[in-house]
Amino acid sequence: MQEKEPGGYGKWVAGKKTKWITVLVWVILAVVLNLIWPAVGEQENNNAANLKENEPSVIAQMVADREFPNDSGIPALIVIHKESGLGTEDLTKLQELTLQLEENPVPHQTAVIPLHKLPPPALSAQLSEDGSTLVLPVFFEDEADAEELGQGLDGIKSSMTSIFGTNPFDAEIDSGDELSARVTGPAGISVDATGLFENADVSLLIGTVLLVLIFLLLIYRSPLLAVIPIVAVGFAYIVTSPILGFLAKQGVITVDSQSISIMTVLLFGAGTDYCLFMISKFRQILWNEEDKRKALFQAITSSSGAIAMSGFTVVISLFALLLAEYGAYERFAVPFSLSILIMFIASLTLVPAFLAIFGRASFYPFVPRTAEMQAERARKKGKPVPAPRKKKESWIGNVVTKRPWTVIVSTIVVLGILASFSPQIKYTYDLLSSFPEDVPSREGFTVIGEQFSEGELAPVQLMLDTEGKDTDVKSRLEALDYVSIVSEPEEGSVNSDILAYQVELAMNPYSIEAMHHIPDLRSEAETALESAGVDASGDKVWISGQTATQYDTELAGKHDSRLIIPVVVGLISLLLLLYLRSLVAMVYLVATVILSYFSALGLGWLIIHYGLGADAIQGAIPLYSFVFLVALGEDYNIFMISSIWQKSKTMPLKQAIKEGVGETSSVITSAGLILAGTFAVLATLPIQVLVQFGIITAIGVLLDTFIVRPFLVPSITMVLGEVAFWPGKRKVAAKEEQVQTFH
Repeated sequence: MQEKEPGGYGKWVAGKKTKWITVLVWVILAVVLNLIWPAVGEQENNNAANLKENEPSVIAQMVADREFPNDSGIPALIVIHKESGLGTEDLTKLQELTLQLEENPVPHQTAVIPLHKLPPPALSAQLSEDGSTLVLPVFFEDEADAEELGQGLDGIKSSMTSIFGTNPFDAEIDSGDELSARVTGPAGISVDATGLFENADVSLLIGTVLLVLIFLLLIYRSPLLAVIPIVAVGFAYIVTSPILGFLAKQGVITVDSQSISIMTVLLFGAGTDYCLFMISKFRQILWNEEDKRKALFQAITSSSGAIAMSGFTVVISLFALLLAEYGAYERFAVPFSLSILIMFIASLTLVPAFLAIFGRASFYPFVPRTAEMQAERARKKGKPVPAPRKKKESWIGNVVTKRPWTVIVSTIVVLGILASFSPQIKYTYDLLSSFPEDVPSREGFTVIGEQFSEGELAPVQLMLDTEGKDTDVKSRLEALDYVSIVSEPEEGSVNSDILAYQVELAMNPYSIEAMHHIPDLRSEAETALESAGVDASGDKVWISGQTATQYDTELAGKHDSRLIIPVVVGLISLLLLLYLRSLVAMVYLVATVILSYFSALGLGWLIIHYGLGADAIQGAIPLYSFVFLVALGEDYNIFMISSIWQKSKTMPLKQAIKEGVGETSSVITSAGLILAGTFAVLATLPIQVLVQFGIITAIGVLLDTFIVRPFLVPSITMVLGEVAFWPGKRKVAAKEEQVQTFH
């Protein structure tokens, strides 16, 4: 008589025949999708706009393009420097270079400042005060992307090497008599930014896979078990990539190097966690269930709800980024949420199929067996029957159930102290400051700041419609202590009443201080118009340039934080309420994760500012970290509280808490270490924004793993008792009911 297949959805993905079908479906999906659609990496757009068309700086740039068109294109600033001073021979060779670039332009070049046409006095006037530095602008096509700009810059480097006999781009800047050159400005920054992220992709993927593999081997000491999650995540990545590539090719989404880099970390970190939740439940049941298929189906039934809930929490939280005004936030939404969606589907289908195929062998050489199986195995080998496996009592479970108030107070004090440092954080929106100090564009910018004026690198363009009336704008601007130079006005080509002033600031134009002077400049211009009798002056002033763009970036980021953070909290709260049917539990689960988020920010700032010496962190990091930490932190809470809720149906609540904490302790600790480790891999990259994001997120995951989940949440549950289930009620076991009635 044929054995009846156990019930549940497990039979559809991990049955005798269906396990092979499940694996085959994933293989077919991976192969077909990659054959018909491009990989996501082929559809990267690292030059996508971050600000909407209605932002003031974007409108101003449109006015500038119409009234003051720049036919030259994207500028690359070649910074030529010699500590001992640029001599006549150096200047002659530079004139030879500009002549060559004019007669034989490099790829995508549109113009070059013709030094070869300048008489000696005019040429000498281009040098810095000490005669050590000259900045040569070379312009490229407006449509040129980073790769094409790189081709042009390579041509310039080749020409300079040929003319000077050595490659000045390899020379140290402070090397005395040796001439050095660096490329900065918009073109140099674009090429360097793209290069850093391109190099990050490969090293990040290799580093993440190796770290996950090592962690799994150390934790489970089973080669096969270490490979199963990585293969599952690999399939999820291979399936996700062409889907995202197709959406990007169709123009539905935009992807860039940064989002793909972080998506890789998220997949391997969170994806491995979901796999471990299933695997640990399977191993736990195998100690008491001889039939591996029954054990697997029980594991699927008991863990799939928590895994699905955890996955949906992250997916919906990341989807909330679609509400963002700032493009870099919005571009994260679909890649992140789709990759997690596919990953948790893989953890509920492909991982059970692998476990069904390999069975107990998945855990070799430390195979979980029932007491009867161990006794039978010992008899066959002629060895003494081993003592029955004793269930270890969780010391954490004992602490949180015996001294819950002590735990609550002490953990809140620790987390509160760390959180108190978060208001001290300083932020920056300067892309250059996120580069390593030895990146050419940053080195070139530093030399310009030291030898000329930092404001010269990115002047602010202030435009105003005077309606033909005389104004005192120039004198007003020159009187400001934070302004270095104000150019003579230039008339608009379409509307001659529109005048443009190039304003060089007396500070780093990328700094927070410079950004916050944009409203002051606007106010001065509006006041000047009003004094001249121009009505509605607020609509007749436009400010463009990198400083204005960064100011709008800051405002857009603050808007997105005010909108997205409450939405994420609301969505997660709703999901928890639907899943647990407890308003009280929902409140303290969300509150504890928010507390750990602010603690991670505070501790992260202490490490980044005092440990690594950074003056500020990138302005985008708090929102990124919030979405990740709150969503991923709730994963662990959901998995643990699900165990407590399940056990509370068959035993007293105190015992359920003790056993729930003990049962989930090892797997959540393992998962937390792996997730924190994968985010920490970001800290090894040469890009400060990823380093800072990696540090803060890894800290947050560790705080959730070792403080919030094992200590704070179960202690609060213990103190609240039956109230934790309100407005629902706990299904009390019959024996406990009898005890309560007796008392």
